Amino acid sequence: MTKKNKVVLALMVLLGLGIMLFSLRKVSLVALVASFDDLKWGWLLVAFGVMFLSLSFEATVVWLLVRKNHPAYPWLSALRVPLIEQLFNGITPFATGGQPAQIFALAQSGVDVGRASSAMILKFIVYQAMIVVNFIICLVLGFELVAAKIHVLVWFLVFGFLIHLGVIVGLLMVMFWYDFTKKIVHLTLWPVKAWGHNSEKYARLCQVWDEKLASFYEEGQLLKRNKKLLWQMSGLTLVQLALYYAIPYFILLSLGIDHANLVTVMVLHVLIVMVISLFPIPGGTGGAEYSFSMIFATFISQAPKLVLAMLLWRFVTYYFGMTLGIVALMISPQKSPTEKNSEKR
Repeated sequence: MTKKNKVVLALMVLLGLGIMLFSLRKVSLVALVASFDDLKWGWLLVAFGVMFLSLSFEATVVWLLVRKNHPAYPWLSALRVPLIEQLFNGITPFATGGQPAQIFALAQSGVDVGRASSAMILKFIVYQAMIVVNFIICLVLGFELVAAKIHVLVWFLVFGFLIHLGVIVGLLMVMFWYDFTKKIVHLTLWPVKAWGHNSEKYARLCQVWDEKLASFYEEGQLLKRNKKLLWQMSGLTLVQLALYYAIPYFILLSLGIDHANLVTVMVLHVLIVMVISLFPIPGGTGGAEYSFSMIFATFISQAPKLVLAMLLWRFVTYYFGMTLGIVALMISPQKSPTEKNSEKR
């Protein structure tokens, strides 16, 4: 980690502590300790296990992608990738650091940077598509519930969905209407030339975007040709997301709240994730805690338990992943046997 990343990580931890103290301002410390005493630790361990299992499914997607060119690539090396991704997603605005961090982790384990970039583009395409599919499923199952109970956040939900939908529509346009999409991008950049009177900058931007579009197009064609890989990745990613969305359910069970419906909890967690994605602060800090407290107040009437639920959820889904990422960075990856052999030669 660079010095800047360490500073950001420290700031995010301090900000998290600040939000925790702010959340506790109207809560009796005695009541909070009593809630801890009543905690069912077994269910809390299940929540941690489900989070780790979700990351394991993501690691399997990485393993499948890398295995095409590195047949003996170790699964444990693939596991480092989503763990390190969690760390850099958590310390960068809009989780922008996750993608380059994954490429770095793959390169550390002996995967060529070009192939690593290719694998991560494929993973991104499928992940975005499954986010939209998962979201549509949740909307069908529980939009009325969301609209009735938390109408204040409904527009955040719609806006977040439109952003993810726009991304996947753009990717599909690149895959199926490459030349048309290229023309649209050039047209979008045209004001730089027309109003800014800067032909060189316009040409430079067009070149950069042409390269990006070409990369997405090539990887998209690979997915279209390899339907078995596409279905495997899609299935694993759907399970990965479903496990992640189920985590609050087990946190509620750890607090002795057993009247919540699993599907309802998952639908509500999808909403929280969408709200978080709209906040530029790393990890959606502030927005995450606020939306969780507002949404899960429908299940938890006692303020101490609600605050404890929010803290546990935040630790399991955010700080736990970042902690694992720090550990993963400190462990040297097991290199691909293919790379080892090439080094000997």
